[in-house]
Amino acid sequence: MIIDTKLPKVGTTIFTVMSQLAMEHKAVNLGQGFPDFEPPQPLRDSLNRAMNEGRNQYAPMHGIAPLREQIAAKTERLYGRKVNVDTDITVTSGATEALFSAIAAVVRAGDEVIMFDPAYDSYEPAIELQGARAVHIPLTVPAFSIDWQRVRDAITPKTRMILINSPHNPSGAVLSSADLEELASIVRDTDIVVLSDEVYEHIVYDGAQHESVLRHPELADRSFVISSFGKTYHCTGWKLGYAIAPAAFSAEFRKVHQYLTFCTFHPAQVAFAEFMANHPEHYMELPAFYQTKRDRFRDLLRPSRFKLLDVPGGYFQLVDYSAIRDEDDLAFSRWLLLQGGVAAIPLTPFYESAPGTRLLRLCFAKSDATMDAAAERLCQL
Repeated sequence: MIIDTKLPKVGTTIFTVMSQLAMEHKAVNLGQGFPDFEPPQPLRDSLNRAMNEGRNQYAPMHGIAPLREQIAAKTERLYGRKVNVDTDITVTSGATEALFSAIAAVVRAGDEVIMFDPAYDSYEPAIELQGARAVHIPLTVPAFSIDWQRVRDAITPKTRMILINSPHNPSGAVLSSADLEELASIVRDTDIVVLSDEVYEHIVYDGAQHESVLRHPELADRSFVISSFGKTYHCTGWKLGYAIAPAAFSAEFRKVHQYLTFCTFHPAQVAFAEFMANHPEHYMELPAFYQTKRDRFRDLLRPSRFKLLDVPGGYFQLVDYSAIRDEDDLAFSRWLLLQGGVAAIPLTPFYESAPGTRLLRLCFAKSDATMDAAAERLCQL
């Protein structure tokens, strides 16, 4: 039987490809964005305790009450936004599920969704599966900022959603309060929904604060805001995230969520609720934790021939390799892995069309030993 694919442009993700090659060739893996160190011990202890105490069956569809209460308290503490514990918060099986559920909940066939390149690779397939069209607007290099006039020019009667991401993957760029004001002025008096991917919300550097959409009442009233426990607590494999949205939005979101995953890993929900209550300092200290890693990694790479772009947020370092080889990023990343012994991620897969830049993404959410080993090899090129 021949199957007519619904996603003709989708193959194996670049993250899977590079991680598999890294394993096969024993390369240092700075490609896929996961820490190679463990979550906090008290969090792991809470998980074990939850399993041993019998919290192993289905959780409530929208998440256990103690965890939603902790999320609400954190949201009000950090962003001044009071959200309803029962109607506005949904715990999901990772941020990717939350992003998909938000898009599926409100985007219909024939709609358009504005997104910004380079963009995380799950966005467009989720849009296309609804029969909608992704409208790509490139960010302005090297700052990876949004040209808001281009956004205004891209608005049509079919525009249903604008999808933003801050801190941005892969560049680490962050949106400012002025950016949020621009966005608000564009969507005001329209039915356009905002989807804000904020999974790196606690990883912002140099004393800056994360400008969450939740800080902006006008935008918060028309937005889905997506967050990730995995990114914040160094446990990406646990696959827990959540969505915050007004009650009417959340009701539609939950219609999708309940038939996509229904509920999320129960023991981990118990563990996060307990850890957030007992250790609120964890996410408050995260910027300093990762800034130390960022600065250390940048110092290690300074003797290399790579040009280092600024990193305002997130845990990725973009590097320009044009002084080393003159070839596209897909070819260079393969050469770097096979000949240099380091796995990185090229930027082309994050774009609708190849940007022609000579940039790679390196992950520094790694142990000192991993960073040292990678930097030694990169500085020899």
